[in-house]
Amino acid sequence: MTRAQELTPGEMSVRSGVAVSALHFYEREGLISCRRTSGNQRRYARETLRRVAFIRMSQRLGIPLARIREALATLPTDRTPTSKDWARLSAGWRDDLDQRIVHLERLRDNLAGCIGCGCLSLKTCTLANPDDMLAAQGPGAARL
Repeated sequence: MTRAQELTPGEMSVRSGVAVSALHFYEREGLISCRRTSGNQRRYARETLRRVAFIRMSQRLGIPLARIREALATLPTDRTPTSKDWARLSAGWRDDLDQRIVHLERLRDNLAGCIGCGCLSLKTCTLANPDDMLAAQGPGAARL
């Protein structure tokens, strides 16, 4: 691989918008890899930029790192992933996103009248949740 095809950690940080410490963390977590020079300096392949972008996007969606790692493990290792590879990988999050959207819409629609056990005011709560009946369902927001 030529120098033009590799990035130093600083260059990768600037290009990806991710701190060098985060790049090192992604490495430790098995999300990205690098090669070491004879002086033990890290060098990242240019295509690692796409991996980092995918990781950041997935994290913003709330996808756990373990699932991100599993998804990235499905990418080809013998060649640079193509746009079709990335489209397939991204499509895998569709169900997760749809479920999150439903949950967030429900939360948004009920926010004014229901937080936690059922409401924002004790007066309303006695109507929506008399005698704290929802307590039997356990801790947390029972109606969301």
